[in-house]
Amino acid sequence: MAATLAIMQESVDAGTADRLNALTGGHFPGLIGFTVVEAHDDGLTARMPVRPDLLAPNGYLHAATVVGLADTACGFGCRLVLPEGATGFTTIELKANFLGTMREGAVVCRARLAHGGRTTQVWDATVTAEETGRTLALFRCTQAILWPR
Repeated sequence: MAATLAIMQESVDAGTADRLNALTGGHFPGLIGFTVVEAHDDGLTARMPVRPDLLAPNGYLHAATVVGLADTACGFGCRLVLPEGATGFTTIELKANFLGTMREGAVVCRARLAHGGRTTQVWDATVTAEETGRTLALFRCTQAILWPR
């Protein structure tokens, strides 16, 4: 993991968030309003506004949008720390625990690398209400690192 974090520390600069955000247009992250706010030496922070079209029929934030936010934050973090020579990654497992919800405002996701191996990475993310800091969801995913065939 130390080598992986070293790669990320070299990658994190003022333009990292801008480069990642440029990838969202025309794709799912752009549809849900996903925005990288800041890249860190151990992951990143992202934000998503809560809009009426992201609510479930019961009027609360749809669970799938929270999973989409967290999985995208972890995936973008994974992009920053791919081992040299890897061609990409794919999510092979994910889990979410929902502790709360909301109807308006914005949610923030802090994704952190928990394990950075050559064949897999494990990421943890915490989704919170931007205004109050209240935890809404805890998320963990495993990414398979893809190599040339």
